[in-house]
Amino acid sequence: MEIAGRELPEGSWWDWEVIVWDVGQLRLAAGHDLTHHHGLELVFADPVFVCCPHAFQDPVFRAPTAEETARLTRSLGGTPPVVVAFEADGGGPEPVSCLVAAERLDILPGFVPRHPGAGARAAPAPRDWPGAPLPTD
Repeated sequence: MEIAGRELPEGSWWDWEVIVWDVGQLRLAAGHDLTHHHGLELVFADPVFVCCPHAFQDPVFRAPTAEETARLTRSLGGTPPVVVAFEADGGGPEPVSCLVAAERLDILPGFVPRHPGAGARAAPAPRDWPGAPLPTD
């Protein structure tokens, strides 16, 4: 699966959820079941436009259309460095079209528990992927 010209790591990225959305970042978690953990995070740094549901499934990422790009250019006074468009199952009868524009996109693979216990990291770190987890003392 490709997003903004970059390949996502192999995995079952069916279930998606917004876990942080503030002025500095939009952070999406992905996995095959987000109940206990997730294995991928997309971090959009300095988001300037976000149109997507809080939770969705099975996104199909694509290049933004000319109309979407023109709308962003008119609204924002220019086109941001990262523009991501996709269709996804938002829980309704029809797929929902989504659009995110930001200054940067970071793709962070790695195991993250949904409810970290004492000493657990709350975000993936580069050493978490690929391979088995590091031994703990």
